[in-house]
Amino acid sequence: MNEFQTLEELYNHLKPALHTKREEMRRAGYEYVKSEDVWNYLKETVWKKASNLSLYQMVSDILNTDNIEIDAYLKEKLNMRNRTIYFEE
Repeated sequence: MNEFQTLEELYNHLKPALHTKREEMRRAGYEYVKSEDVWNYLKETVWKKASNLSLYQMVSDILNTDNIEIDAYLKEKLNMRNRTIYFEE
């Protein structure tokens, strides 16, 4: 069983699946999506309350997450960032 000491270690181990998802999304017209965006979406939504996830479950989540859900997450993050910038000025 793989045990990771840090999130960075886990991220690096999952990079091939994250890059695959990024490329799939780019082919589908989501050119702006980065591997880190996919990682953050899953970390902050899907895996937030999960425990004892196996590596294969995480890879499956990466590859099978709906592109529209990731896109909506990114747009919401951008919207929140823009609101914060607007209110700080």
